Amino acid sequence: MSYKNIISVKQDGVCLLTINRPDKLNALNKETIAEISHCVSTCGTNDEVKVIIITGSGEKAFVAGADISEFAHFDKENGKKLSAEGHEKLFDLVENTSKPVIAAINGFALGGGLELAMSCHIRYASENAKLGLPEVSLGVIPGYGGTQRLPRLVGKGRAMEMIFTGGMITAAEAAQYGLVNKVVPQTELISACMELAQKIMRNSPSAIAQAIRAVNAGYRHDINGFEVEIESFGNCFDSADFKEGTTAFLEKRKPQFTGK
Repeated sequence: MSYKNIISVKQDGVCLLTINRPDKLNALNKETIAEISHCVSTCGTNDEVKVIIITGSGEKAFVAGADISEFAHFDKENGKKLSAEGHEKLFDLVENTSKPVIAAINGFALGGGLELAMSCHIRYASENAKLGLPEVSLGVIPGYGGTQRLPRLVGKGRAMEMIFTGGMITAAEAAQYGLVNKVVPQTELISACMELAQKIMRNSPSAIAQAIRAVNAGYRHDINGFEVEIESFGNCFDSADFKEGTTAFLEKRKPQFTGK
């Protein structure tokens, strides 16, 4: 599939997905959300892709928010539908994909942009990054998971302060809050994410998939995360990766994982 608003480059086990709407500061519209969703879903079933990195084109923005022109005249029911479809098509999809997703935040990550970054498993930011949820300044609230994921990452008090004020924080503050894992110079952002991806890819893809499942379960209220961990731990014993990993350890060699 050819994309209009994103660029997808797959190399050495990594899919670098670049949101490419620089004239709109990479704002998310329905078409862009659908394209990101398709790309992430496709990577999920592609054995050659082990890690996904999501970033924005240019030097100004990761994603500066949602495309407000698409929903400025919506009513209540349309608003609920917009939020629900966004959760299903993209944000929950990214969070629950079985392959690690790294957000490379290269500038503004606001509104839906920060919500997309928070749905990723790991976040690296450039030194010039600014992060925030300004929705209340428009008379709405974050609707793509922001009210749920931000408190999990930074705590209830800080999350409420960020949401209530609609203000932006710096990359350094985001690191202090635990919102991003690491801050690097902008010129080094993608290479730092690639280096992280290489470290991840040394390990068992099947075990990582089970780990993602187990960790995410701990943040759900409808299931017992400990029970999911037990099940996921057991699942690993049926994998070829487990047999390879333990055999390689006993034979004092590096394992050759297949993800099976």
